[in-house]
Amino acid sequence: MDFELSEDQRAFADTARQFAQAELAPHAAQWDREAHFPRDAIAKAGELGFCGLYAPENAGGLALPRLDATLVFEELAAVDPSTTAFITIHNMATWMLGTWATDAVREQWGEQLTSGQKLASYALTEPGAGSDAASLKTRAELVGNEYVINGSKAFISGAGSTDVLVLMARTSDASSGASGISAFAVPANTQGISYGKKEEKMGWNSQPTRVINFDNVRIPANHLLGREGEGFKIAMKGLDGGRINIATCSVGAAQGALTQAQSYMQERKQFGKPIASFQALQFKLADMATELVAARQMVRLAASKLDAGARDASTYCAMAKRFATDAGFNVCNEALQIHGGYGYLNDFPLERLVRDARVHQILEGTNEIMRVIIARRMLDGDACEAIR
Repeated sequence: MDFELSEDQRAFADTARQFAQAELAPHAAQWDREAHFPRDAIAKAGELGFCGLYAPENAGGLALPRLDATLVFEELAAVDPSTTAFITIHNMATWMLGTWATDAVREQWGEQLTSGQKLASYALTEPGAGSDAASLKTRAELVGNEYVINGSKAFISGAGSTDVLVLMARTSDASSGASGISAFAVPANTQGISYGKKEEKMGWNSQPTRVINFDNVRIPANHLLGREGEGFKIAMKGLDGGRINIATCSVGAAQGALTQAQSYMQERKQFGKPIASFQALQFKLADMATELVAARQMVRLAASKLDAGARDASTYCAMAKRFATDAGFNVCNEALQIHGGYGYLNDFPLERLVRDARVHQILEGTNEIMRVIIARRMLDGDACEAIR
């Protein structure tokens, strides 16, 4: 068991850190304040391969292990969790399209997505189907050589500003549950698609979030991903990686917050000496660092399990998502507390890191749902030996 990164992995992380400092750090606060979606910056990330990190090579991706992808996402999120989170969602959708699309669709969209020239959204959640994704009602009906789609999706990141939607829709009757769901690649400007207002959010302001409505939207039959009825399986495979990605964004945000807190403690003086000399704050910093390292290792363990195709990879992904997003938010919040009143001002990045990290405990499956997934596995007879 080797916890050290290879030279190649360190090089990926260093490249991502340099990119984050040059292209994200100078603008992240303004993007947040103006709710600006930085497509140009994301395209520059695509030039470095960051928009197709684990997409297959035949779609123009780098086909990297998920572990290596976490190294890139963490460095980007330490500066701008909101923009990074969208890049991770784009990576997930691009991987799904690249893996399950027909040759024609992969040829049409693959390299445009992995290069960042075009962007993808992932459309699973509906107004009435959040945690219970298998109850989704959006329908896709095969009519001749086309699918006709009707329904709506909610809380879709990038909606209205992206180019293709990886959509989950029901192709069988409502009683079919998860087995009646299929996946599709849908061009985002197809006739019959309309977008709701851009939601005003607590955080994640550098990426738009909208409802998407589908009114007799027609797409060619070859835009089906995989086979009919495989959509829920595809969605869950995507979400295993998505949970690692969001957990990594929390680790990155926490690292950025910890770095800010450590520097501030050495600079800020009260009662005639740096606040770093106060043992109460020293203990706080020690706990923050410990939680962060534990979260990082949990995420990397889960990524390694997913890369290895381990039987219990989904359980480890749920564990990592639950632990890292809770710990990451706590570290950001404690860093803000160390800054006192200054942490509450826009002049410092802490308030933005706190706002951006908070939603990670909700999306890609709430942390309550992560506990359900973990508990179900732990109630199996062999769980205590298998999950160690």
